[in-house]
Amino acid sequence: MQLDKDIHSSLQVIKSLINHSKDIHQSILKIYKAIKDGKKIYICGNGGSAAEAQHFAAEFLIRLNPKKNRKPFPIISLAMDTSTLTACGNDFNFKYIFSRNLEALGNKGDILIVLSTSGNSQNIIEVLKMAKKQKIYSIGLLGSSGGKAKSLVNLNIIVKSKDVARVQEAHLFIGHHILNEVEKKLLP
Repeated sequence: MQLDKDIHSSLQVIKSLINHSKDIHQSILKIYKAIKDGKKIYICGNGGSAAEAQHFAAEFLIRLNPKKNRKPFPIISLAMDTSTLTACGNDFNFKYIFSRNLEALGNKGDILIVLSTSGNSQNIIEVLKMAKKQKIYSIGLLGSSGGKAKSLVNLNIIVKSKDVARVQEAHLFIGHHILNEVEKKLLP
């Protein structure tokens, strides 16, 4: 039955994240320190990964856990709004939709999180180049082999699957885990 196969496949990918525990822990520490030091977190992705990026931004800004009323954490989705996206795509090029925003808003010491199932999207490559230029630490939640992005990211968490759904499910799990752990560190 296909449902059984999909559930088994999803569980195998999630279990494989144990191999990334060191890098996931490192990303938690980097994000925690940046927020503690008054820095900002930027996040972006394309398609379903854009939706996940906005999902994480909402949970950092508002809250993930209904029993924890806390101050918002400073995170900005670089997908911004349709006016900004379409203006940049029209006036410059779609590949600059994230890098243009990071150039305007980012500062040394901030953190950029990119989500990409392939690691080859040109707008992800460009925003990672901008992060390097601005001395912004980057964390890549990537899929497959990491693509071109893996060589531009400071910290890679690569979900070794070519199945987009499984990669995005793993990214969702990682994002929620990171937020929970950052929240524990920031709250007394």
